[in-house]
Amino acid sequence: LKKAIVNKQQFIQLKNGTVGILPEEWLEKFQKYFRNAEVHDNKLHISKLRFSVIDELFENIDNTEIFKEISEKKRRLREVYDIEKVSVPKGIIANLRDYQKEGLQWLHFLDSLKWGGILADDMGLGKTLQILAFLKLKLQKTDAPALIVVPTSLLFNWENEIAKFAPSLKAHYHYGIHRDKNTDMFSDFHIIFTSYGVLVRDIEILKDYRFKYVVLDESQSIKNPMSQRYKAANLLKARNKFALTGTPIENSTFDLFAQMNFVNPGFFGNIKSFKEDYSNKIDKDANIEISKELQKLSNPFILRRTKDQVATELPPKTENILYCEMESEQRQVYDAYRNDYRDKILKKIDDDGMGKSKMYILEGLLRLRQICDSPALLKGSSSQQSVKIKELLGFITEKTSQHKLLIFSQFVGMLGLIRQELDQHHIDYEYLDGKSTKNQRQESVENFQTNENIRVFLVSLKAGGTGLNLTAADYVFLVDPWWNPAVEEQAIDRCYRIGQDKKVFAYRMICKDTVEEKILKLQNKKKKIASDIIQTDENIMKTITSDDIRDLFS
Repeated sequence: LKKAIVNKQQFIQLKNGTVGILPEEWLEKFQKYFRNAEVHDNKLHISKLRFSVIDELFENIDNTEIFKEISEKKRRLREVYDIEKVSVPKGIIANLRDYQKEGLQWLHFLDSLKWGGILADDMGLGKTLQILAFLKLKLQKTDAPALIVVPTSLLFNWENEIAKFAPSLKAHYHYGIHRDKNTDMFSDFHIIFTSYGVLVRDIEILKDYRFKYVVLDESQSIKNPMSQRYKAANLLKARNKFALTGTPIENSTFDLFAQMNFVNPGFFGNIKSFKEDYSNKIDKDANIEISKELQKLSNPFILRRTKDQVATELPPKTENILYCEMESEQRQVYDAYRNDYRDKILKKIDDDGMGKSKMYILEGLLRLRQICDSPALLKGSSSQQSVKIKELLGFITEKTSQHKLLIFSQFVGMLGLIRQELDQHHIDYEYLDGKSTKNQRQESVENFQTNENIRVFLVSLKAGGTGLNLTAADYVFLVDPWWNPAVEEQAIDRCYRIGQDKKVFAYRMICKDTVEEKILKLQNKKKKIASDIIQTDENIMKTITSDDIRDLFS
């Protein structure tokens, strides 16, 4: 019967040699049965997790117990947002917006039934804050810790977010070449962080430890069920599992299989049946009915809110720091230049004093900031490695979907390097620097504002910081930190101005453990001490001390 249904054959050979005819409505009905069930010993087995479609499959459910269970689950799901059963836990230093409270409620609801889920809110809507609030609510002193697996580039962002929103949660970072190759100390912490790379390398150590929760950040990282990442993630043991992603489906519906199978094992059956029954029919055949069925099936376990949906809950402008960690080649160049300038500058200060050392200090700071962008900005450098360009490409190609982006840099050379990468990836863009004529500026702006195919606008900070109206964009990237925060705000305000109907997200790109991070700290320090904002390359010299110099070049 199954073979006939799958092959859409209306005739079936019966045991007595006669031919049975399957009515059209049977074909449609049975197709749904077989899509949602697995056959074992001539019986259809349907997962309880598919409660959202079971009552549709059967006209009459004669098992009272099953009927009650389905009704109760549906009722609880309906009420999950109507009845606030949990409050934001003490120790969370943030005012959660209504949709974030709903996210916390949803996580609590799923966990109460020991179901996993995928929190798939748009980038910038605070998935990190929601999961931290959930963990703060759930983790008791005697509990095993939670494990959070993140892309390497986001380790520092999480460290920053915990310090900001949940400082009472003790975190341990199972990362780096000097990490302990055991789990002995895990029980001393609330959260263990590791990267996907370390997860694969240390899975023999991690797979035998039972965590309370496992959370995958940017869970599309395991979308390939043949990958080592996916296989390693599925060996982890926990009371429950969750996934965070702004892009649950990057390329095709099949991306959903591995992520859902991680949080709720067996939910989609096996790979072959999911491909045949769902992803191929949706992606290749554009079957709307199958798409609706899959959506209804997975809906209880995926929570996705877009910026448009929760616009009333969003601040008008969200500004974040995007920490970047240099890879080895770029780091080696940076360390060599830093050490060389530090020794020479400190000697010059000792010999000639701060005043006469000013220009040499500025030159050293400039070179280090250029290396943070890319060593290729230095004359004679053979290194092309740039973590910032790598991060930008990730945002453009994967994370920002159809949104438009402004990319500002004070170094025209850096814009040139980004242009080369965009050209290689066949990404259309507009470009503006100090050499652009008035007509070129106007044409570039109009093309960016009106042409849907142009998603990226590269702008020199000084040339494009004022006088441009770029409201088509809602993401802004400041590639290198500027001495004057007001200049950065002016750049962001190119798209955040009258006529902007979208919420704006701005990111300052900062290389971790470099002069860029130290400049931020120095600015904050000066603000607190003397309400003195470092405004220009010259003004920084007015308040800087020899101790500050030692710190900047340390």
